[in-house]
Amino acid sequence: MAPKFSSIIRGISRVLLIDRLYELVLENEIRGYNVPNHIGIIMDGNRRWAEKKGLPSFMGYLNGSDTAENLLYWCLDYGIKVVTLYALSLENLNREKGQLDIILKSIYDKLLKLESTGLLQRNGIRFMAIGQTSMLPQYLKDEVEKLREMTRDNDKMFLNIAIAYGGRDEIIQAVKGILRDFKEGKVDIDKIDDDSFSKYLFTGDLSEPEPDLIIRTSGEMRLSGFLPWQSSYSELIFIDEYWPELRRIDLLRAIKTYQGRKRRFGR
Repeated sequence: MAPKFSSIIRGISRVLLIDRLYELVLENEIRGYNVPNHIGIIMDGNRRWAEKKGLPSFMGYLNGSDTAENLLYWCLDYGIKVVTLYALSLENLNREKGQLDIILKSIYDKLLKLESTGLLQRNGIRFMAIGQTSMLPQYLKDEVEKLREMTRDNDKMFLNIAIAYGGRDEIIQAVKGILRDFKEGKVDIDKIDDDSFSKYLFTGDLSEPEPDLIIRTSGEMRLSGFLPWQSSYSELIFIDEYWPELRRIDLLRAIKTYQGRKRRFGR
């Protein structure tokens, strides 16, 4: 091996070793101490990651779906009870057909893998999809419903996929639900409060509907309609890396930062 190449390899090995040691330190520090019960993830930057690498856009979504699967394993390791992934917004449905087909297919393929590997059943994970799922292509609707039904009795962890989801739309649908029940005499309008309204949201069946922590990748600093009602007191962390680049150590850093914040809830 040439001396220069050997030196490069040794340098890379040292960096990897330092990163791994730091990761182990962080793991030890966060375990058992105020780990967020519910984490929301805005998975942003798949296409820009592919462009940066000089790859076709479908490779960004393919690698991004693998990162989502890795994240699920990491959250299992750290005892996080609820994970909500923002996979596709209502606005995304207006994208150019070829690009939209790539996104939908990548989601479908990953859901098929979750089914075939038994990951959800083996770990007691309940799968839910929140959003206007009726607007999805039939093949994807069928797989979403299959996973819902297959995992409906699981309760160790909850995996929510926000797909064809819009935050304003969710609130509008909740208001419509309340008005329907009011017309049927099922609800007293004067008794509607935060808790009763929340039951009409897509997350109404969750024991932990409000994310403690929301992470967005790609350096963008906005929520883009992600859980506007539920995120009122969520801690927000923005990461510069594109979604396919997210590593376990990035999640650990985010949790560590969350643990260092004081959540005042308006007080």
